[in-house]
Amino acid sequence: MEQAVLALEDGSVFEGVSFGAPTQRIGEVVFNTAITGYQEIFTDPSYTGQIVVLTNPQIGNYGANHADSESSGPYIEGLVVREISPVVSNWRADDKAEHFLSKSGIPVIAEVDTRRLVRHLRDHGAKRGIIAVGQHDQSALIDAAKAAPSMTGQNLVSRVTATRTYRWTEGIDAVSVSDKRAAAAEQCFHVVAYDYGIKRNILRHLVEIGSRVTVVPADTTAEDVLALKPTGVFLSNGPGDPEPLEHQAAQVSKLIGKVPIFGICLGHQVLGLAFGGKTYKLKFGHHGANHPVLNYRTNKVEITSQNHGFCVDPHSLPDSEVAVTHLNLNDNTVEGMRHRNQPVFCVQYHPEAAPGPHDSHYLFNDFADSMKEHLG
Repeated sequence: MEQAVLALEDGSVFEGVSFGAPTQRIGEVVFNTAITGYQEIFTDPSYTGQIVVLTNPQIGNYGANHADSESSGPYIEGLVVREISPVVSNWRADDKAEHFLSKSGIPVIAEVDTRRLVRHLRDHGAKRGIIAVGQHDQSALIDAAKAAPSMTGQNLVSRVTATRTYRWTEGIDAVSVSDKRAAAAEQCFHVVAYDYGIKRNILRHLVEIGSRVTVVPADTTAEDVLALKPTGVFLSNGPGDPEPLEHQAAQVSKLIGKVPIFGICLGHQVLGLAFGGKTYKLKFGHHGANHPVLNYRTNKVEITSQNHGFCVDPHSLPDSEVAVTHLNLNDNTVEGMRHRNQPVFCVQYHPEAAPGPHDSHYLFNDFADSMKEHLG
Protein backbone atom coordinates (compact mmCIF):
# COMPACT_ATOMS: atom_id res chain seq x y z
CA MET A 1 0.00 0.00 0.00
CA GLU A 2 1.27 3.45 -0.93
CA GLN A 3 1.12 6.40 1.40
CA ALA A 4 -1.53 9.02 0.61
CA VAL A 5 -2.39 12.40 2.11
CA LEU A 6 -5.28 14.82 2.14
CA ALA A 7 -4.10 18.43 2.42
CA LEU A 8 -6.55 21.27 3.10
CA GLU A 9 -6.27 24.92 2.18
CA ASP A 10 -6.00 25.92 5.85
CA GLY A 11 -2.80 23.90 6.29
CA SER A 12 -4.35 20.78 7.84
CA VAL A 13 -2.90 17.48 6.60
CA PHE A 14 -4.43 14.03 7.10
CA GLU A 15 -2.33 10.98 6.34
CA GLY A 16 -3.53 7.58 5.18
CA VAL A 17 -3.07 4.77 2.69
CA SER A 18 -4.07 4.67 -0.98
CA PHE A 19 -6.73 2.18 -2.07
CA GLY A 20 -7.71 3.86 -5.35
CA ALA A 21 -6.11 5.37 -8.43
CA PRO A 22 -2.50 6.55 -7.90
CA THR A 23 -3.23 10.14 -8.82
CA GLN A 24 -3.89 13.65 -7.49
CA ARG A 25 -7.36 15.21 -7.40
CA ILE A 26 -8.51 18.59 -6.09
CA GLY A 27 -11.97 19.49 -4.84
CA GLU A 28 -14.11 20.91 -2.07
CA VAL A 29 -13.95 18.51 0.90
CA VAL A 30 -17.38 17.65 2.35
CA PHE A 31 -18.66 14.89 4.62
CA ASN A 32 -21.65 12.57 4.24
CA THR A 33 -23.23 10.92 7.28
CA ALA A 34 -25.17 8.14 5.49
CA ILE A 35 -24.49 4.65 6.81
CA THR A 36 -25.23 2.88 3.51
CA GLY A 37 -25.61 3.86 -0.14
CA TYR A 38 -22.01 4.75 -0.86
CA GLN A 39 -22.19 3.72 -4.53
CA GLU A 40 -25.14 6.04 -5.12
CA ILE A 41 -23.05 8.80 -3.52
CA PHE A 42 -20.06 8.01 -5.75
CA THR A 43 -22.19 8.25 -8.90
CA ASP A 44 -24.35 11.26 -8.03
CA PRO A 45 -23.41 14.05 -10.49
CA SER A 46 -24.18 16.58 -7.74
CA TYR A 47 -20.82 15.65 -6.17
CA THR A 48 -18.86 16.96 -9.16
CA GLY A 49 -15.95 19.04 -7.87
CA GLN A 50 -16.06 17.52 -4.38
CA ILE A 51 -13.95 15.12 -2.33
CA VAL A 52 -16.27 13.10 -0.10
CA VAL A 53 -15.49 12.01 3.46
CA LEU A 54 -17.76 9.20 4.70
CA THR A 55 -18.41 9.19 8.44
CA ASN A 56 -19.40 5.51 8.61
CA PRO A 57 -16.18 3.87 9.86
CA GLN A 58 -16.13 0.95 7.43
CA ILE A 59 -16.93 1.24 3.72
CA GLY A 60 -17.10 -1.43 1.02
CA ASN A 61 -18.58 -4.34 2.95
CA TYR A 62 -21.30 -4.92 0.34
CA GLY A 63 -19.19 -4.12 -2.71
CA ALA A 64 -20.49 -2.42 -5.84
CA ASN A 65 -22.76 -3.38 -8.71
CA HIS A 66 -23.94 -1.85 -11.98
CA ALA A 67 -27.58 -1.53 -10.94
CA ASP A 68 -26.93 0.80 -7.98
CA SER A 69 -25.21 3.52 -10.01
CA GLU A 70 -27.09 6.81 -10.28
CA SER A 71 -25.30 7.76 -13.50
CA SER A 72 -22.83 6.37 -16.02
CA GLY A 73 -19.96 6.37 -13.51
CA PRO A 74 -18.36 8.08 -10.50
CA TYR A 75 -18.47 11.88 -10.26
CA ILE A 76 -16.72 12.45 -6.93
CA GLU A 77 -13.19 13.84 -7.12
CA GLY A 78 -11.93 11.54 -4.37
CA LEU A 79 -12.97 9.46 -1.38
CA VAL A 80 -11.74 9.60 2.22
CA VAL A 81 -12.65 6.81 4.68
CA ARG A 82 -11.56 5.27 7.95
CA GLU A 83 -11.45 1.67 6.77
CA ILE A 84 -12.00 -0.25 3.54
CA SER A 85 -13.66 -3.59 4.22
CA PRO A 86 -11.36 -6.49 3.31
CA VAL A 87 -14.43 -8.65 2.58
CA VAL A 88 -17.31 -8.09 0.14
CA SER A 89 -20.48 -9.87 1.26
CA ASN A 90 -23.48 -9.29 -1.00
CA TRP A 91 -24.99 -11.56 -3.64
CA ARG A 92 -25.59 -8.53 -5.91
CA ALA A 93 -21.96 -7.36 -5.86
CA ASP A 94 -19.87 -7.63 -9.02
CA ASP A 95 -16.95 -5.45 -7.90
CA LYS A 96 -15.24 -3.96 -4.86
CA ALA A 97 -16.09 -0.36 -3.99
CA GLU A 98 -12.47 0.79 -4.18
CA HIS A 99 -11.91 -0.99 -7.51
CA PHE A 100 -15.07 0.61 -8.88
CA LEU A 101 -13.57 4.03 -8.17
CA SER A 102 -10.01 3.16 -9.16
CA LYS A 103 -11.09 2.07 -12.65
CA SER A 104 -12.43 5.60 -13.21
CA GLY A 105 -9.24 7.28 -12.00
CA ILE A 106 -10.63 8.27 -8.59
CA PRO A 107 -8.19 8.28 -5.64
CA VAL A 108 -9.28 6.63 -2.39
CA ILE A 109 -7.48 7.33 0.88
CA ALA A 110 -8.20 5.08 3.88
CA GLU A 111 -6.89 4.68 7.42
CA VAL A 112 -7.60 8.38 7.96
CA ASP A 113 -8.83 9.74 11.30
CA THR A 114 -12.17 10.68 9.75
CA ARG A 115 -13.65 11.60 13.12
CA ARG A 116 -11.05 14.35 13.56
CA LEU A 117 -11.43 15.40 9.92
CA VAL A 118 -15.22 15.67 10.10
CA ARG A 119 -15.09 17.63 13.36
CA HIS A 120 -12.62 20.01 11.68
CA LEU A 121 -14.94 20.52 8.68
CA ARG A 122 -17.95 20.92 10.94
CA ASP A 123 -16.21 23.58 13.03
CA HIS A 124 -14.41 25.44 10.23
CA GLY A 125 -16.59 24.73 7.18
CA ALA A 126 -16.02 22.88 3.91
CA LYS A 127 -12.48 23.38 2.63
CA ARG A 128 -10.70 23.09 -0.67
CA GLY A 129 -8.38 20.11 -0.55
CA ILE A 130 -6.15 17.80 -2.53
CA ILE A 131 -5.60 14.05 -2.33
CA ALA A 132 -2.11 12.96 -3.37
CA VAL A 133 -0.70 9.45 -3.54
CA GLY A 134 2.98 8.80 -2.84
CA GLN A 135 5.67 11.06 -1.40
CA HIS A 136 4.98 14.78 -1.85
CA ASP A 137 6.02 18.13 -0.41
CA GLN A 138 3.10 18.83 1.93
CA SER A 139 3.56 22.60 1.77
CA ALA A 140 3.25 22.43 -2.03
CA LEU A 141 0.04 20.41 -1.68
CA ILE A 142 -1.41 23.00 0.70
CA ASP A 143 -0.54 25.75 -1.81
CA ALA A 144 -2.28 23.75 -4.55
CA ALA A 145 -5.39 23.48 -2.39
CA LYS A 146 -5.35 27.23 -1.76
CA ALA A 147 -5.07 27.86 -5.51
CA ALA A 148 -8.07 25.66 -6.36
CA PRO A 149 -11.25 27.45 -7.49
CA SER A 150 -13.89 28.04 -4.86
CA MET A 151 -17.22 26.26 -5.23
CA THR A 152 -18.92 29.65 -4.99
CA GLY A 153 -19.40 31.08 -8.47
CA GLN A 154 -18.78 27.82 -10.33
CA ASN A 155 -21.22 26.67 -12.99
CA LEU A 156 -20.60 22.93 -12.89
CA VAL A 157 -23.84 21.98 -14.63
CA SER A 158 -22.17 22.34 -18.01
CA ARG A 159 -19.81 19.50 -17.02
CA VAL A 160 -22.55 16.98 -16.24
CA THR A 161 -25.63 17.77 -18.35
CA ALA A 162 -26.69 15.68 -21.32
CA THR A 163 -25.40 16.83 -24.69
CA ARG A 164 -28.58 15.80 -26.50
CA THR A 165 -32.25 15.12 -25.84
CA TYR A 166 -33.13 11.50 -25.07
CA ARG A 167 -35.99 9.28 -23.86
CA TRP A 168 -35.95 7.44 -20.53
CA THR A 169 -38.18 4.35 -20.16
CA GLU A 170 -36.83 2.35 -17.20
CA GLY A 171 -39.00 2.11 -14.09
CA ILE A 172 -38.19 0.81 -10.62
CA ASP A 173 -37.14 -2.84 -10.63
CA ALA A 174 -37.45 -5.26 -7.74
CA VAL A 175 -34.04 -6.10 -6.27
CA SER A 176 -35.05 -9.55 -5.01
CA VAL A 177 -37.92 -12.05 -5.23
CA SER A 178 -39.22 -10.77 -1.89
CA ASP A 179 -39.41 -7.18 -3.15
CA LYS A 180 -43.05 -7.09 -4.24
CA ARG A 181 -43.74 -4.06 -6.43
CA ALA A 182 -46.94 -2.91 -8.07
CA ALA A 183 -46.80 -2.28 -11.79
CA ALA A 184 -46.00 1.25 -12.93
CA ALA A 185 -49.00 3.48 -13.55
CA GLU A 186 -50.40 3.61 -17.06
CA GLN A 187 -48.65 6.24 -19.16
CA CYS A 188 -50.81 9.35 -19.31
CA PHE A 189 -48.26 12.15 -18.85
CA HIS A 190 -45.35 13.50 -20.84
CA VAL A 191 -42.69 14.90 -18.50
CA VAL A 192 -39.83 16.93 -19.91
CA ALA A 193 -36.94 16.73 -17.44
CA TYR A 194 -34.18 19.33 -17.40
CA ASP A 195 -30.87 17.56 -16.82
CA TYR A 196 -28.73 19.65 -14.47
CA GLY A 197 -27.04 16.42 -13.33
CA ILE A 198 -30.05 14.15 -12.99
CA LYS A 199 -30.05 10.93 -10.95
CA ARG A 200 -31.45 7.78 -12.51
CA ASN A 201 -33.75 7.00 -9.60
CA ILE A 202 -35.55 10.30 -10.15
CA LEU A 203 -36.22 9.27 -13.73
CA ARG A 204 -37.44 5.86 -12.56
CA HIS A 205 -39.93 7.49 -10.20
CA LEU A 206 -41.23 9.72 -12.99
CA VAL A 207 -41.88 6.58 -15.06
CA GLU A 208 -43.58 4.90 -12.08
CA ILE A 209 -46.22 7.65 -11.81
CA GLY A 210 -47.19 7.08 -15.44
CA SER A 211 -44.90 9.38 -17.39
CA ARG A 212 -43.30 9.24 -20.78
CA VAL A 213 -40.01 10.98 -19.95
CA THR A 214 -37.96 13.16 -22.28
CA VAL A 215 -34.66 14.42 -20.86
CA VAL A 216 -33.28 17.68 -22.26
CA PRO A 217 -29.92 19.46 -21.81
CA ALA A 218 -29.68 22.18 -19.18
CA ASP A 219 -29.49 25.04 -21.70
CA THR A 220 -32.70 24.07 -23.56
CA THR A 221 -34.97 27.07 -24.07
CA ALA A 222 -38.49 27.30 -22.69
CA GLU A 223 -39.79 27.54 -26.24
CA ASP A 224 -38.12 24.26 -27.20
CA VAL A 225 -39.51 22.59 -24.08
CA LEU A 226 -43.05 23.76 -24.80
CA ALA A 227 -42.70 22.57 -28.40
CA LEU A 228 -42.41 19.04 -26.97
CA LYS A 229 -45.95 19.48 -25.55
CA PRO A 230 -45.24 18.38 -21.98
CA THR A 231 -47.90 17.84 -19.34
CA GLY A 232 -45.24 18.59 -16.74
CA VAL A 233 -41.67 19.89 -16.46
CA PHE A 234 -39.14 18.50 -13.99
CA LEU A 235 -36.03 20.38 -12.77
CA SER A 236 -33.26 18.04 -11.60
CA ASN A 237 -30.53 17.98 -9.01
CA GLY A 238 -27.02 19.02 -9.99
CA PRO A 239 -23.66 20.36 -8.79
CA GLY A 240 -22.15 23.73 -8.07
CA ASP A 241 -23.40 27.21 -7.28
CA PRO A 242 -26.93 28.02 -8.53
CA GLU A 243 -26.28 31.77 -8.86
CA PRO A 244 -24.43 31.50 -12.22
CA LEU A 245 -27.41 29.64 -13.76
CA GLU A 246 -29.05 32.82 -15.00
CA HIS A 247 -30.00 31.31 -18.35
CA GLN A 248 -31.63 28.28 -16.71
CA ALA A 249 -33.58 30.46 -14.26
CA ALA A 250 -34.77 32.71 -17.08
CA GLN A 251 -36.10 29.74 -19.05
CA VAL A 252 -37.88 28.32 -16.00
CA SER A 253 -39.52 31.68 -15.29
CA LYS A 254 -41.02 31.55 -18.80
CA LEU A 255 -42.54 28.13 -18.02
CA ILE A 256 -44.28 29.21 -14.80
CA GLY A 257 -48.00 29.41 -15.53
CA LYS A 258 -47.70 27.33 -18.70
CA VAL A 259 -47.27 23.85 -17.25
CA PRO A 260 -46.91 22.13 -13.83
CA ILE A 261 -43.31 22.21 -12.56
CA PHE A 262 -41.56 20.07 -9.93
CA GLY A 263 -37.97 20.69 -8.83
CA ILE A 264 -35.53 18.78 -6.63
CA CYS A 265 -32.27 20.05 -5.05
CA LEU A 266 -30.54 22.30 -7.63
CA GLY A 267 -33.89 22.39 -9.44
CA HIS A 268 -35.36 23.83 -6.24
CA GLN A 269 -32.65 26.50 -6.17
CA VAL A 270 -33.15 27.36 -9.86
CA LEU A 271 -36.86 27.79 -9.16
CA GLY A 272 -35.95 30.06 -6.26
CA LEU A 273 -33.96 32.22 -8.68
CA ALA A 274 -36.82 32.12 -11.20
CA PHE A 275 -39.15 33.35 -8.43
CA GLY A 276 -36.83 36.36 -8.01
CA GLY A 277 -35.05 35.03 -4.93
CA LYS A 278 -31.39 34.60 -4.01
CA THR A 279 -29.25 31.73 -2.75
CA TYR A 280 -26.36 31.48 -0.31
CA LYS A 281 -23.66 28.96 0.60
CA LEU A 282 -23.93 26.82 3.72
CA LYS A 283 -20.98 26.41 6.09
CA PHE A 284 -20.49 22.70 5.42
CA GLY A 285 -23.65 21.72 3.55
CA HIS A 286 -26.19 18.98 4.15
CA HIS A 287 -24.99 15.56 3.04
CA GLY A 288 -26.62 12.50 4.56
CA ALA A 289 -29.70 10.30 4.83
CA ASN A 290 -31.28 11.21 8.17
CA HIS A 291 -32.12 14.92 8.01
CA PRO A 292 -35.45 15.85 9.68
CA VAL A 293 -37.71 18.15 7.67
CA LEU A 294 -41.03 19.64 8.83
CA ASN A 295 -43.81 19.66 6.25
CA TYR A 296 -45.89 22.73 7.09
CA ARG A 297 -48.86 21.45 5.08
CA THR A 298 -49.23 18.22 7.08
CA ASN A 299 -47.37 19.21 10.27
CA LYS A 300 -45.47 15.93 9.98
CA VAL A 301 -41.71 15.38 10.11
CA GLU A 302 -40.04 13.56 7.21
CA ILE A 303 -36.62 11.94 7.53
CA THR A 304 -34.87 12.84 4.30
CA SER A 305 -31.84 12.24 2.12
CA GLN A 306 -29.89 15.42 1.37
CA ASN A 307 -26.94 16.57 -0.69
CA HIS A 308 -26.46 20.29 -1.17
CA GLY A 309 -24.11 23.09 -0.26
CA PHE A 310 -26.35 26.05 -1.12
CA CYS A 311 -29.81 27.17 0.05
CA VAL A 312 -32.55 29.56 -1.00
CA ASP A 313 -32.81 32.71 1.11
CA PRO A 314 -36.46 32.84 2.29
CA HIS A 315 -36.30 36.60 2.89
CA SER A 316 -35.55 37.17 -0.79
CA LEU A 317 -38.73 35.45 -2.02
CA PRO A 318 -41.87 37.45 -2.93
CA ASP A 319 -44.24 36.43 -0.13
CA SER A 320 -47.32 37.29 -2.18
CA GLU A 321 -46.39 34.63 -4.76
CA VAL A 322 -44.29 32.00 -2.98
CA ALA A 323 -44.93 30.01 0.21
CA VAL A 324 -42.29 28.06 2.12
CA THR A 325 -43.69 24.54 2.63
CA HIS A 326 -40.82 22.62 4.27
CA LEU A 327 -38.26 23.55 6.93
CA ASN A 328 -35.01 21.85 7.97
CA LEU A 329 -35.28 21.12 11.69
CA ASN A 330 -31.50 21.06 12.18
CA ASP A 331 -30.81 24.62 11.06
CA ASN A 332 -34.15 26.13 9.94
CA THR A 333 -33.13 26.42 6.28
CA VAL A 334 -35.72 26.28 3.49
CA GLU A 335 -36.44 22.73 2.30
CA GLY A 336 -39.50 23.30 0.13
CA MET A 337 -41.49 26.00 -1.68
CA ARG A 338 -44.74 26.26 -3.60
CA HIS A 339 -46.16 28.97 -5.87
CA ARG A 340 -49.35 30.32 -4.35
CA ASN A 341 -51.23 30.59 -7.66
CA GLN A 342 -49.61 28.12 -10.06
CA PRO A 343 -48.94 24.32 -9.97
CA VAL A 344 -45.25 24.82 -9.24
CA PHE A 345 -43.45 23.30 -6.25
CA CYS A 346 -40.00 22.07 -5.24
CA VAL A 347 -37.95 20.58 -2.43
CA GLN A 348 -34.31 20.94 -1.49
CA TYR A 349 -33.94 17.32 -0.39
CA HIS A 350 -34.15 14.04 -2.35
CA PRO A 351 -37.55 12.29 -2.28
CA GLU A 352 -36.26 9.62 -4.67
CA ALA A 353 -33.92 8.50 -1.84
CA ALA A 354 -31.13 6.40 -3.50
CA PRO A 355 -29.77 6.24 -0.87
CA GLY A 356 -32.07 7.13 1.97
CA PRO A 357 -35.51 6.92 3.56
CA HIS A 358 -38.75 6.77 1.58
CA ASP A 359 -40.82 9.21 3.65
CA SER A 360 -41.03 11.72 0.80
CA HIS A 361 -42.00 9.50 -2.14
CA TYR A 362 -45.45 11.10 -2.00
CA LEU A 363 -44.07 14.18 -3.77
CA PHE A 364 -43.98 12.30 -7.07
CA ASN A 365 -47.66 11.49 -6.62
CA ASP A 366 -48.30 15.17 -5.87
CA PHE A 367 -46.64 15.97 -9.20
CA ALA A 368 -48.89 13.42 -10.92
CA ASP A 369 -51.95 15.01 -9.31
CA SER A 370 -50.94 18.46 -10.51
CA MET A 371 -50.51 17.14 -14.06
CA LYS A 372 -53.94 15.47 -13.91
CA GLU A 373 -55.51 18.79 -12.93
CA HIS A 374 -53.61 20.50 -15.75
CA LEU A 375 -55.00 17.99 -18.25
CA GLY A 376 -58.49 18.66 -16.95
